[in-house]
Amino acid sequence: MTETTAVATKMGIDEVGARAAAIVQNVEAVIAGKREAVTSALTVLLAEGHLLIEDVPGVGKTMLAKTLARSVDATVSRIQFTPDLLPSDVTGVSVFDQASRRFEFKHGPVFANIVIGDEINRASPKTQSALLECMEERQVTADGTTYRLEPPFTVIATQNPVEMEGTYPLPEAQRDRFMARISMGYPSSADELAMLSTRETSSPLDALEPVVDLDELRGMIEAVQHVFTSQPVKEYAVDLARATREDRQLRLGASPRATLQLIRAAKAHAAMHGRDFVLPDDVDALAVPVLAHRLVPTSRAVGAHDRDSGPLIDAIVRRIVGETPVPVGSARRN
Repeated sequence: MTETTAVATKMGIDEVGARAAAIVQNVEAVIAGKREAVTSALTVLLAEGHLLIEDVPGVGKTMLAKTLARSVDATVSRIQFTPDLLPSDVTGVSVFDQASRRFEFKHGPVFANIVIGDEINRASPKTQSALLECMEERQVTADGTTYRLEPPFTVIATQNPVEMEGTYPLPEAQRDRFMARISMGYPSSADELAMLSTRETSSPLDALEPVVDLDELRGMIEAVQHVFTSQPVKEYAVDLARATREDRQLRLGASPRATLQLIRAAKAHAAMHGRDFVLPDDVDALAVPVLAHRLVPTSRAVGAHDRDSGPLIDAIVRRIVGETPVPVGSARRN
């Protein structure tokens, strides 16, 4: 038995919940007043997914990614996406070694446990696509050779709204690789005022220390994978996904990958709340962040939408959740 397996088998649900709470508290020392965004980001990390943080500049997207990465003692790399960034700048490149007289592959920044991608939609579609294989298959193929990415592997990418100048909309295939998409939103007046006081001379990120090491993180992920999901809850997740494919306001519904990732995220959500079984409430809580970014509305729905009522897709997902029958009965392990 390896050391990683030994740690994973000893990690109980109560311990997962306690360590998750410690990570959230650590992140909130830097990111105040954004509990929902913080817990959603940690949920994705424990579910071994990838996170897309979309919002206007200056609201703390990159700071959240850096703070979460700093709270875990794992390898972290950062990629600043720009229009001139090449795919090899992300994955790595083969370089000829004069001494050995052969080509050697130099690993790119994607070879890390947590990869922070700044403004991913400012890179060209070709460079964005370089991440597809990495995110789905946890590997990089270069010059006919496949290189495995060490688990856990999570991409936390930020992007500006697609209406902003100099951005390239992520294609559907790329968006579908992200387990969840969240927004930060503007801080409250009290939090913004407190920020002015705490960051006058230095950033609280500089003093942040990790509260979980890599083996402990792997143990938490292993425990999440063994959270029980009953057949009715699985059927409920499938019903939600199928409803998006049949909804008249949507021309592109959720993929089977979305259903799978919804259940994985729900298992992490349950573990963070101290349960070893998934409830329909866990699925409901994650329906918008996990499903909304994968859906494409019809032009008729866009034209009829009142912008003051909030994002159209979020409203559609919430309506579908409200209209889908919730399974009755116990979700506990028998």
